[in-house]
Amino acid sequence: MAAVEPFTKETSSVALPGLGRVLISAGKLGQRAAEDIYRKSQSNRSSFIAELMSSGAVSASDLAHTMSTAFAAPLLDMDAVDRHRLPKDLLDAKICQAYRVVVLSKRNNRLIVATADPSDQEAAEKIKFSTQLGVDWIIAEYDKLSHMVDANAITTGEAMENIIGGDFDFDDTAIGAPAEAAEINMAEVEDAPVVKFLHKMLLDAYSMRASDLHFEPYEHNYRVRFRIDGELREIASPPVAIKDKLASRIKVISRLDISEKRVPQDGKMKLKIGPDRVIDFRVSTLPTLFGEKIVIRILDPSSAKLGIDALGYEPEEKERVMLAIGRPYGMVLVTGPTGSGKTVSLYTFLNLLNKPGVNIATAEDPSEINLPGVNQVNVNEKAGMTFAVALKSFLRQDPDIIMVGEIRDLETADISIKAAQTGHLVLSTLHTNDAPTTLTRMRNMGIAPFNIASSVILITAQRLARRLCPACKALIDIPQKTLLESGYKPEELDGSWKPYGPVGCNACNNGYKGRVGIYQVMPISEEIQRIILRDGSALDIAEQAKLEGVRTLRQAGLHKVKLGLTSLEEVLAVSNE
Repeated sequence: MAAVEPFTKETSSVALPGLGRVLISAGKLGQRAAEDIYRKSQSNRSSFIAELMSSGAVSASDLAHTMSTAFAAPLLDMDAVDRHRLPKDLLDAKICQAYRVVVLSKRNNRLIVATADPSDQEAAEKIKFSTQLGVDWIIAEYDKLSHMVDANAITTGEAMENIIGGDFDFDDTAIGAPAEAAEINMAEVEDAPVVKFLHKMLLDAYSMRASDLHFEPYEHNYRVRFRIDGELREIASPPVAIKDKLASRIKVISRLDISEKRVPQDGKMKLKIGPDRVIDFRVSTLPTLFGEKIVIRILDPSSAKLGIDALGYEPEEKERVMLAIGRPYGMVLVTGPTGSGKTVSLYTFLNLLNKPGVNIATAEDPSEINLPGVNQVNVNEKAGMTFAVALKSFLRQDPDIIMVGEIRDLETADISIKAAQTGHLVLSTLHTNDAPTTLTRMRNMGIAPFNIASSVILITAQRLARRLCPACKALIDIPQKTLLESGYKPEELDGSWKPYGPVGCNACNNGYKGRVGIYQVMPISEEIQRIILRDGSALDIAEQAKLEGVRTLRQAGLHKVKLGLTSLEEVLAVSNE
């Protein structure tokens, strides 16, 4: 397929790559923005497309559609491709990693190759020289393509070399293990099968898009489970004799005390899976009856850079959120249970607000995602660095925006509210069931109604529901009575839509693939402020929010069912009314 650029070259102060010129010609990117991205890529020694995606100037989907149109090349969704069935050894893995390409098939003397940048002549020439075959480009979204490249290219041996210690803020006492004990355990963990098994589990978890890995010892068995799309699935059941060696290996690379098995420990490690991609893992150990249970959480920094559209807000909900975080001062609260995506939501907001002229400070326990340009502080209660202490220090650091990982006590809440009242935008989380109960929870913590009414500007409650696989979901018949009992109004059941249900195929997990956010976005209006000031109940606030057009979590979930994004049973499982 000829790679002819369908545009007239514009005058530029720098020699932009073909991708930049195509985007300028298509009106997707300004000349100055393209030049800035190019200079940054040169400075960071990264590719233009990697810096472009990192900047958020163009979404991966928009880029793919633009390239497909400009080069008259087919567009492919990589989520529909089974990586285990792709041809092996047709192209060197290092070339695939360097240029972010995936070989899909071979036809006669030509390779069918997926790329996000068909203008990259260097990549085409390199592939031709390496394989002595011609190249036909298929366009794919950069993020999905990169995920598959990383999952395909890393071997167990390479992964072993790429595991590096993290920079976790730990107690000095945690590394005070006797030298003799350390030497004995180090000799044990260098057992090759244990090393290979751990690295395989980490890579499998990443490629399967898991959020957590659980290593669980019992009296007569040992199991490994992954949390995929919110559900735990048993992946492996290795011999129980491996438990101590595996725990020691994880502790070594997480820089934990391998001789201490009586108390919980927290650590961090990193896995380099590509030239421009590093995944962080948060490690937690817990002594149990039959050994140490270890949970490893995968912290993918790219999740915070997907943009607010990727979170799944409806247009009116997105508008409310953007108006709130665009305010110069006030408090925005994100609520929901553990694992509902609150951290990703907060980091997405911070990513939108992270500009050169803004001073942002965060206090977290611990910091999960590294965000360049943001001053991040780890809370360490043993050392006296509590949320309240961090907040007091922030206020002396001339901040514009403050993010508090969680409001746990009256002191933290009080300082956060004072910050919101004195010209700062404060973002934080609370563990409550929905938006209206958040306000009464704050009242029960001892905060005066006037302070709540004058500081809180928006509350968004959220849940994560499993998303139906687009490749295999099917229309199902649900009795009208069941739909009405679920919360639908009679006028909504007019026959213009039908719910979808899970089926299951090779590309998904039992009919589901990924998750979608369900949100209740409640701005604090003047009428809600009046209810707070007269110490009204959560029911009073919920009733007023309903009058103002705020959906409940159940209603928001039912709307997602109407859109065909998730199933009714999934919505009923994550929302309770």
